[in-house]
Amino acid sequence: MTAGESTGLQVEDLHYRLGERVLLDGVGLRVEPGESVAVTGPSGSGKSTLLTCVLGLVKPDSGTVRINGRELTGLPAGQLAQVRREHMGMVFQFGELLPELTPVENVALPMLLSGGDHKAAYRRATELLADLGVPHGTTPTGMLSGGERQRAAVARALITDPAVLLADEPTGALDPEAREAVADLLFAVSRERGCALLLVTHDPSVAARAQRTLRLKSGVLTDVRDGVDA
Repeated sequence: MTAGESTGLQVEDLHYRLGERVLLDGVGLRVEPGESVAVTGPSGSGKSTLLTCVLGLVKPDSGTVRINGRELTGLPAGQLAQVRREHMGMVFQFGELLPELTPVENVALPMLLSGGDHKAAYRRATELLADLGVPHGTTPTGMLSGGERQRAAVARALITDPAVLLADEPTGALDPEAREAVADLLFAVSRERGCALLLVTHDPSVAARAQRTLRLKSGVLTDVRDGVDA
């Protein structure tokens, strides 16, 4: 990075149509390092589609996505996958962990896929799990509680020290106590580690924790202040 280059996440004029439905109609947003932004909106409004476009799993019809100033749209698949592994972390609603693996094995996986040293990956995974209060012995991940699995999913998303952390309904499948703990963790991680956090949620109490809240409806993203669309 050189002086004057943008950091964090930048999305400009993103368009995406699925059949006759316009899910993204010129969407733009910017999330700075250490900043948290929540996206709300009705079911089916395109919130998850926005995240998959940012990840590069879905190609938008037009528009650009940049991570730390590097444009992702148009990159060859191999380069895009590398950028995703090295600079982006993702937390899904149901964790998407492999239940038969231990938490350490699950968390180490992204670092190993990026060519990291086996011992270093396992050491880093153990440290992250300990920091986040997740058991890191030989118990299979499928035996953990829902809250522990989500904290393990956060650890997995952090192991490559990503510039951008994405979360798709990360508390949606949790009980109230676990939901609060995971929400606390995500926003603390963003502040303390300097990740740009973009979080999709239906939960107003989770969205209210973000520094900014945006609402996606009819393909348009608007600021929300004091519960009213701006």
